[in-house]
Amino acid sequence: MKEILIFAGTTEGRKLSEFLAENEMRHTICVATEYGEIVLKQHHLVKVHQGRMNPEQIESFLSNGRFDVVVDATHPFAKEITYNIQAAIKEMRQAGMSISYLRLKRDGIAERESGITYFETNEACVNALEDTEGNILLTTGSKELHKYCVSEGIKNRLYVRVLPSMESLSLCIEQGIHGKQVIAMQGPFTTEMNEAIIRQYEITCLVTKESGLPGGYQEKIDAAKRTGAKVFVIGCSEEGEGYSFSEICHKLEAMGGEEFQTKNQIKGNMEIILAGIGMGHANCLTKEVERVIGDADILLGAERMIKTACSKAEKHPFYQAEQIIPYLYDKQRENDLKGNKKVVILFSGDSGFYSGCQSLYAKLEKEVSKERLKASLRILPGISSVAYLASCIGESYHDAAVCSIHGKTLCNLARRIKNSPKTFLLTSGVKDINQLGELLTDAGMPECEIITGYQLSYEGQRIERHTPLECTELDEEGLYTCFIKNPYAMKRRLTHGIADGDFIRDSVPMTKEEIREVSICKLRLREEAVVYDIGSGTGSVAIEIAGISDSIQVYAVEQDHEAVSLIKKNQKKFELQNVTVVESRAPEGLAGLPMATHAFIGGSSGRLKEILASLRQINPKMRVVVNAVSMETICEINEILSMRNMIKEEEVVQLQVSRAKKAGNHHLMQSENPVWICVFEFREKV
Repeated sequence: MKEILIFAGTTEGRKLSEFLAENEMRHTICVATEYGEIVLKQHHLVKVHQGRMNPEQIESFLSNGRFDVVVDATHPFAKEITYNIQAAIKEMRQAGMSISYLRLKRDGIAERESGITYFETNEACVNALEDTEGNILLTTGSKELHKYCVSEGIKNRLYVRVLPSMESLSLCIEQGIHGKQVIAMQGPFTTEMNEAIIRQYEITCLVTKESGLPGGYQEKIDAAKRTGAKVFVIGCSEEGEGYSFSEICHKLEAMGGEEFQTKNQIKGNMEIILAGIGMGHANCLTKEVERVIGDADILLGAERMIKTACSKAEKHPFYQAEQIIPYLYDKQRENDLKGNKKVVILFSGDSGFYSGCQSLYAKLEKEVSKERLKASLRILPGISSVAYLASCIGESYHDAAVCSIHGKTLCNLARRIKNSPKTFLLTSGVKDINQLGELLTDAGMPECEIITGYQLSYEGQRIERHTPLECTELDEEGLYTCFIKNPYAMKRRLTHGIADGDFIRDSVPMTKEEIREVSICKLRLREEAVVYDIGSGTGSVAIEIAGISDSIQVYAVEQDHEAVSLIKKNQKKFELQNVTVVESRAPEGLAGLPMATHAFIGGSSGRLKEILASLRQINPKMRVVVNAVSMETICEINEILSMRNMIKEEEVVQLQVSRAKKAGNHHLMQSENPVWICVFEFREKV
C-alpha cells in the first residue's frame, strides 16, 4: 500500500482526508495550527502532524515517513509552503528517492465581475482603503493583518473575521485589534450570514481574497451586492499545474491499484433542492429560494414556474416523479452531472403546505438510500397563498380551519365550514368557487361571507367579497384562494351521540342510541380507519362513525333497497361525504372494497359465519363488533366464541335500556329489547 501524505490548508485538503479514510486508505495529514487539527475528523487510519515546518524539516519529515505520494492541498495564497514542499521533493529525487507530487487545485472563479476593484497585492489594497470612508470588513485572515494595521486611519475602522484559534487571536492582539473588532468564527459562511455581519457592523467596504468557491468567495460577493458595500479583492495569480479533487482521487486510485468504494462518490453527485416559490411572482420568493434558483444548473417544475424563473439553468417542465426520476437517471448515466451539479425543483406555494413536494421527496429519498441516485436532498419553504391572503385582509390563520380542494374533492367541507368561524380554502379554479357557493347555499349557510383572492401577487390581483349565491355566478378563470367567514358557526361536538329522533327512519329497523354509542366505543376507532357497517339499516352507526373524524372512511353495506334510500337521505342530511353506500348482501358486497380495519355487524340475515370468514380473509387483524337481538344470532355468537384458533381478546356485554315515558301525571320505565354486544379481534393466520 502506498504511503500518502497530505499537506492541508484548505477545505479540499480536509475533505480529501475524509474521503481516503472512508475508503480505508491509511495516510498522514499535516496542518499548520492547532485549530487545523481540531476541525479534522478523528479516524484510526489518519495520523495528524501539527506545526509549521521549514524546508529542512519538511525534507526530514518526508524521508523519515517514507512517503510515496505527497498531495499539496495548501492554500493558493500560501506560495511559500508550496515552494518549500516542491524544493524538498526535488532534493529527495536527486538523492535517488522515488516520490510523487500532486497539487490539489481549488475550484476557481469563472470570471471576474464588474463593479469590483481588484488588486494584485495587499499593499495596493491598503493604499486604496486610505481613500475610503466607513467600516471595513477584513476577511483575508490573520497572517496578512499587520499590513492593514500600519495606518491608524484604517486600523480603527477594521472589523477582522478570523478563525477562532489561539494563533489568530494572538496576532489580532499583537496588532492592537481588540473587542468588537474581532469576529472569531469558523466557516463556511452563507450569503445570509455575510449579509447579517455587514449590516450589523455597518460595513461600507469588504476586503477578500479571490480564493475560489470553497473559500466562500461568491457568498461574500453576493452579500456585498445585497447591502451595497464596496468590494476590494486581492487577486490570485495562476497556480500553475495541478489537479481537481476528482482528478486527484482518480490518480490515487490508480496508484493504489483499487477502485474506491464509498457512499460519497465523486462522480455523478447531485445536490437536489425542492423549493417552494410562493404564489409565483418573483417578489414573493424568499431570499434563499431566489439564490438557489440563480445558482441552479438544472431547473425543473411546471412550465409556468420555470418560464419566469430568473436563471441561466437548463430548464425542463417536469414536476412528477415519473418524469423527474428517469430524467435524473439519464443525466447520471451521461455523466453530465459531474462536478456536483445543483438541481432545483420548483413547487407553487409552500413546500410543506398541501404540496406535492413531500411525495416527490419520499420517492427521491428512496432512490438515494438505494444508491440508485448519488445525491443530497433538502427542502426550502415558500410563502403560502393562505399566509399571503391573510395578510391582505388583516386576518390570522392560526385559529382558522385550513382546507384544500385543489385537484380533489374535500370530505365533509360543509360540516367543516359550519363548525368554524373562519376557514381558508385552496382551490383549483373558478369551478371550485362555483361549487363552494352551491354547497353553502344547499347547506343553509347563505349568510357566510366569502373573500376571494384572485391571481394573488400578480399584476391582476383582486381581493373581493361575495355571498355564496354570487360565487355560483363567477366565470373568470384563474388562481383563487378563499376566506370564508361564518358568523353563526357552531362549536364542533367532541363526542358522538346523535339522538334517535334526528335520523330519517320510516319503518326500517335502527340500532338504538345507547346501544349504538357503546358499540362504537367498543370498536376503538383510530384516525384513518376504514369501517364496514354490515346490515346498515338506516345508516345510524355509519353516520355516527363518519362524523367522528373526516379521516375515517365508512362503507355502509345494506341489501334492502328502502333502507339504502334512507342511508343516502341521512348522509345528505348530516353532510357527510366519507360514507359510501353499497347496495348488496354480505359478504358478496365486500368484494372490491378497500381493506377494512374495523367492522360493525348490525344485521347478518343468518350468514354471520360466512361474513366473519370473509372479513378474516380481507384483514386478519380486523377488530369486529357484532350486535345480536335474536336467539339464533346469540347462538351463532356463542359458537364463534368457542373457536379459539380464530379469535382473541373476546368480550361480551349484554345491555338492556329502559326509557321513561309519561303516563298521565307519572313516568313509567319502558324497557327496550336486550342486546348482546360481542367484541373480538381476529387471530392472525399462521
